[in-house]
Amino acid sequence: MSQQSLADILAHPPAPKQDVPGRDWRHVSVRELVQHQHLIFVDMETTVEDACQLLIDHNLSSVPIRKSPTDVSVCGSFDYSDVSAFLLLIMGVYQPEDEEDIPSFQDLARKARAGSSIPVKLVKDLGKKTPLVTVPESEGLARVVEFFGSGVHRIAVVKEGTDQVVGILSQLQLIEFCWEHGRSFPSIDQLYPCTLRDLNIGSTRVISINGDKKVIEAIELMNTEGISSLAVVDNQYNVLGNISTADVKYLTRASSIPLLHSTCLHFISVILTDRGTANGQDSYPVFHVHPQSTLAHTIAKLIATKAHRMWLVESPSPASSAPPTPTIAHAMAMPPLASPAANTTPFSLPPVTPMTPVPTLGSQFIGRLIGVISLTDILNLFARSSGLSPVDPNEARQQRRRSSSSSIRMSFDIPRSSFELRRPPGAA
Repeated sequence: MSQQSLADILAHPPAPKQDVPGRDWRHVSVRELVQHQHLIFVDMETTVEDACQLLIDHNLSSVPIRKSPTDVSVCGSFDYSDVSAFLLLIMGVYQPEDEEDIPSFQDLARKARAGSSIPVKLVKDLGKKTPLVTVPESEGLARVVEFFGSGVHRIAVVKEGTDQVVGILSQLQLIEFCWEHGRSFPSIDQLYPCTLRDLNIGSTRVISINGDKKVIEAIELMNTEGISSLAVVDNQYNVLGNISTADVKYLTRASSIPLLHSTCLHFISVILTDRGTANGQDSYPVFHVHPQSTLAHTIAKLIATKAHRMWLVESPSPASSAPPTPTIAHAMAMPPLASPAANTTPFSLPPVTPMTPVPTLGSQFIGRLIGVISLTDILNLFARSSGLSPVDPNEARQQRRRSSSSSIRMSFDIPRSSFELRRPPGAA
């Protein structure tokens, strides 16, 4: 986004909606938020290539899955975490913990490398995601916010008394609704001027990756930890940029394989170059806030960037002459509440010619990484401030990671893949 766009959002917050004066937001029905949606579905037999292209073409982060084109209910979702896991499977570094499933995973990888069409039904559960939650369209936002504040990312809304899906509500959509109507909802409006430090929200346990690590290591780490984005940092945890599962769309052609083995810092330069070409040369990353930032400022940035989280940073640490961080399992870096990473067997990938990142990316530091604040944290705050009792989001995150049945380890020798998914024009 441009600096002017962000400035406009911060300087001119939306006025209260006149059609909802002083209402208790907890009693607003979810129908109000999804009534004008035009839903896009994929079916169980839709190919992964077509489903991925649909995400790109419609700028979606997830799409609901039906069993058949005539079915009115949904049986799951397909998103970029599935695409990321599928890519890792093809590269030979993803397999199930249950050894009896290894042959079927190997067969799936072989078919994909051979250019066979792979249906969504075979990959829809590869990525880690929260269970699909369904609510009737008459349900009040109180229940929905409790779900979202406990870590659920999307909710299917069904027609009263049926399983016919009439809408999909995401955390970001609800945040946008609360932002637009915030001044009509006093319990929320009073929170906006408060600083993040005073509200004491977010988490200090942050999973990040060093800018000199390979992109494939970042994808592995996001898949293993069940997270959708990583802060890219230097040796002093100064934030250099951001990589998300949605960025895998730049890696879905065989010709983009070298990017998998390039550094995270170079990959960020590729992403920014593409965004600059599409949105103007003044586009820049704004995925960070400070402890003294207000909640209003934070939400404005989340809405403007369509991000799911903001990195919490303090003043940058001085540049160091220390050598790059040594290779560690999963390339995990967590300041200052570090925890030991699980061991993984190193894997070998074809060497590629080193690529030089854009110099300006590392020359101006955003700040030192000290935490993260997510949509889940904000909705959890909304729920608690209104007397509701959502599950602690940090507990929900840990449970999701523990419940995963997949792991990253060396599996079988795979040559450079012929696997190809579509990607937006102009992507490198």
